Amino acid sequence: MDRKTKEETVASLHRLFDETALLVVAHYSGMTVAHMTELRAKMGEAGASFRVIKNRLTRLALEGTKFHPLNTLFTGPTAIAYSADPVAAAKVAVDFAKTNRNLVVLGGALNEDQLDPDGIKALASLPSLDELRSKIVGMVSTPATRIASVVQAPAGQLARVVGAYAETDKAA
Repeated sequence: MDRKTKEETVASLHRLFDETALLVVAHYSGMTVAHMTELRAKMGEAGASFRVIKNRLTRLALEGTKFHPLNTLFTGPTAIAYSADPVAAAKVAVDFAKTNRNLVVLGGALNEDQLDPDGIKALASLPSLDELRSKIVGMVSTPATRIASVVQAPAGQLARVVGAYAETDKAA
């Protein structure tokens, strides 16, 4: 990799770190290409990304960002998982690490808060942003359906009364 490419990579990573809410750092030693492809696909489905990067370039890109304290984690075969959603990357990485011992979560950060592996696991246990949104929509729409049924009930009762009078008129 020539110098210009390295500079572009560092600048690109720096922008990525500025735009990302969650960064998970992991070792991937011993993972096969098939496992890496599977992990990347799962990350993509969740709205997250998984990327293998050079440690030295990453440490340079971390300078001046909110993730700077993580620079000590970048030793050995290191990869990052990141997402704008504060839970997605952690959830997929922790779930994948349960079934594949070659992926070891080292830690990460949520905005300025540095997290150890247990902190990442705790974060992964939280519902994702989409799950929270669906719960809120469900809570908001439930009262609306109740109001609609209450408003429609008198009209239904009136229709039944009119129907009953019509039946009595036909019988007479």
